Amino acid sequence: MLHETAGTADKPVDLADYNWQAYSVLVVDDEEGMRNFLERTLARRCAMVQAVADAEHAAALMARLHFDLLILDIALPGKSGIEWLHELREHGYGGEVILVTAFADMETAIDALRGGASDFILKPFRVDQILNSIKRCFERARLSRENFVLRRELAGLAVDPIGLVGHSVAIEQLRGLIRRVGQMPSTVLLQGESGSGKEVAARALHQTSPRAQRPFVPLNCAAIASELIESELFGHVKGAFTGASESRNGLFYYAHGGTLFLDEISELALPMQTRLLRVLEERKLRPVGSEREVSVDVRIIAAANRDLAAEVRAGRFREDLYYRLAVVDIRIPPLRERAEDIPELIRHFMPQLAVQLGVAPLPLSHEVVTRLAAYPWPGNVRELRNYVERSMILGCFPDAPSGAATAPQPLPAGELELSLAELERRHIERVTAACHGNKTEAARRLGVSRKTLERKFAEWGAAAGAGAPALARRA
Repeated sequence: MLHETAGTADKPVDLADYNWQAYSVLVVDDEEGMRNFLERTLARRCAMVQAVADAEHAAALMARLHFDLLILDIALPGKSGIEWLHELREHGYGGEVILVTAFADMETAIDALRGGASDFILKPFRVDQILNSIKRCFERARLSRENFVLRRELAGLAVDPIGLVGHSVAIEQLRGLIRRVGQMPSTVLLQGESGSGKEVAARALHQTSPRAQRPFVPLNCAAIASELIESELFGHVKGAFTGASESRNGLFYYAHGGTLFLDEISELALPMQTRLLRVLEERKLRPVGSEREVSVDVRIIAAANRDLAAEVRAGRFREDLYYRLAVVDIRIPPLRERAEDIPELIRHFMPQLAVQLGVAPLPLSHEVVTRLAAYPWPGNVRELRNYVERSMILGCFPDAPSGAATAPQPLPAGELELSLAELERRHIERVTAACHGNKTEAARRLGVSRKTLERKFAEWGAAAGAGAPALARRA
């Protein structure tokens, strides 16, 4: 309960249930007594409070530091608070602003609101009045972050709505590990094949952590152009690069207090790996084009479908970043290692797909389960879901899960001695051939990204040289 006053007697207000420590405030007021009062009142509640006497000094601070809220006096020496607010909004500042003044009329209030003020308060004010206004501003900032995250999560769920489904030994061991590791603050590295469920495991780690009520923000590093990924993660200021017409917060901002999931982290270029390592070590970042540093409170979960230790040895991934990420290293088992989960996964997918497609679920016979359990599923759970969707559209379970021309029959005698890598290669080549060389369609059927497919063909071509298969050279 608060009993401080500013100018007049105050009405006590209980703000104990609100998390002020996630936010920073800049006070701009030429009255020393008001600066001292607000700084003293907010310093023990907020993550950071700075107080200055004019817009010039405030602008210098904002060039170096991030503030979620400005408490801005209108009557400032030199540039007025309203003039500076208009400039801030024109340059893309999206934070909350409370304007305060001892002299105001209706025209001033309207000008303040048109300038983008979040609230307008007359001096002298009660302490509960300013604190409640600040709380409303922080609440809007929180909702803005969470709405952004929710839109991303809903988009992701529409594409791949799966969970930790199954009761095989492999998946039960994974569940137990997630329950234990989820409670820890440590960075986690998830390694496993494409489509095996790394994002599902990352979400489970988040849900079992103390950060479960805060945002979970996923990013596929392979899906963002290398020249844009720094801005996507850290944000940028207006004019930082061509096309940056306004300032934008990065995903670290939206993940504040929660978890940032970096999928396919092996695709990050080496310079970006260096910047990410610095953020992990210092827990501060700098938006592109800005001189200000922003403190971050984010747990990182990274994932890779390539062996990162091998990438380190090949010089494609920083060793120090690898060890910083792999505080806890969790392997996600491929579907072929938990084939007994296939019936449960199919029964999990069919009701969801029935609603989306407007068709009835299919009966699942023992013969179909036996046949599907014998298939290697190179695209893992994602490929299985694609197969179930295709089956429901067709009204039956096709013989060939991949959509290729051949069914998953027992291997010919000549293929029994082949390695798993060679079997995967032959299967991918057959699917690509069945798609007449269309890699986009082949990647969709296999449940992998086109970039992954391109990389595999490039690796096979480099290994074979002039003797590479004709298909790899044509595709």
